[in-house]
This record gives sequence, C-alpha cells and structure tokens, in this order.
Amino acid sequence: MIITTTPSLDGKRISAYLGVVTGEAIVGANLFRDLFAGITDIVGGRSGAYEKELRRAREIAFEELTTAATQLGANAVVGVDIDYEVLGERNGMLMVSVSGTAVKAE
Repeated sequence: MIITTTPSLDGKRISAYLGVVTGEAIVGANLFRDLFAGITDIVGGRSGAYEKELRRAREIAFEELTTAATQLGANAVVGVDIDYEVLGERNGMLMVSVSGTAVKAE
C-alpha cells in the first residue's frame, strides 16, 4: 500500500478515487510515565515515554487507514493528513487520527 501526503503519485496514474478513509488511535499514558515526563520536562530533556506512546498510536492509526483502504479495493492512499490531540481529564490521553483518499493507481 502506497501512503502519501501528496495529492498524486509520481510515475503512476490514479484510475479511480474510492473514498475517504480514516484511522484513529487513542492511548492513555500511565501515572509513572506522566511523573517521569514531568521530571524530564523540568530538566529540559525529551520524554521517551511520550514519544513511544505517540509512535505506537500513529502506527495503530496507519494500520486502520490501510485496512479501510484495502477493504475498498485501493492500492494507495493520497492526501494523507495526520493530527495529534491531547484528550481526557488532565490531558491523560493521546489521540492520533489520519485521513486520506483511497485510490486505485496504475
């Protein structure tokens, strides 16, 4: 599956637009990771725990996007947009959503 943020595919012709597809993932960060992230932020470092959770959420969202496109008979998704949000009480959840247009390319 080709996935791209661009509206076209270099060297390929889009023969059919099959519809908008999406993928979402919401993950919670546990208390110990939150505590560690707070300490890391105070000393100016990076929070590896949050980076790992964001990466995991992004991978899940892209898997859902790919599954949805495959179910429509697509072999590519163009115009992909990736959004990140913090949700929940005291911002305890991370959400990644991806969307794009499923296409058949030749």
